[in-house]
Amino acid sequence: MKILVTAKRIPDPTQKLKLKDNAIDLGAANWQLNQFDEYAVEAALRLTEDGANQAARLGQVTVATLGPADVATQLRSALAMGADKAIRVDAKDEALDANVVAQTLLKIVQRDQPDLVLLGKLAADNEGNDVGQRLAALLGWPQATFACSIQVTDGGKALVVGREVDAGVELKKVRLPAVVTVDLRIVSPQAVKNGRTAATFSYPEGPRYATLKGIRAAKDKPLEQTTLAQLGVSAAMKTKVLKADMPPARQAGKKVASIPELVEKLHKEAKVI
Repeated sequence: MKILVTAKRIPDPTQKLKLKDNAIDLGAANWQLNQFDEYAVEAALRLTEDGANQAARLGQVTVATLGPADVATQLRSALAMGADKAIRVDAKDEALDANVVAQTLLKIVQRDQPDLVLLGKLAADNEGNDVGQRLAALLGWPQATFACSIQVTDGGKALVVGREVDAGVELKKVRLPAVVTVDLRIVSPQAVKNGRTAATFSYPEGPRYATLKGIRAAKDKPLEQTTLAQLGVSAAMKTKVLKADMPPARQAGKKVASIPELVEKLHKEAKVI
């Protein structure tokens, strides 16, 4: 199985950011791999390996991103986890929106013909979660979003995806090729079943850490560098930020003497009930 995985970089969410020229100042940002994309990489690796013998690969995992030259650091992190190759499409962070990203992924999919595209359910920096849906629409492929489990079925021709919904977990069967976005529970010990790893096998909780051997191997793995123009993608964005504001400072809490007083303040002051 050939799998394409997105690998967006985001600023460290624990780092205090500032505004500059009506936008978030990313000049001093510490960058890291979007956590949900990291989960997607882990899911892709589990789908393409024998859990008991991870050296026996059953497919190929390619990670792709759009960004400047230094985004290669996050791509190398994914390669160190075990991905086979990487693609970096040169672009500036401020010149990207969901449409440009989806159109770029469309061209990569049409060129490389993966069986499955895996994405994180959202980008943790801006809470955007529509690239996967846009890509599926452009491709005309079936899609499943917010996946907490994936099971390969029908001899590798389809997936049964568990989707987290308000009432519990919805099981959805999609034919391959397909687009799937993953949620955090996709990295639970038995969330991914590829039909070859023993059904009783359990992975450690969470995404794997890169080993020293993996970090060394990542240096020699192919990292393709291309541009929007070379892929035939228009760089014109369809969205524009009109204004950026920092959230208001939180007010100090108030003490109450009784439950009735608490209820009254929640109703009349906070207006939440």
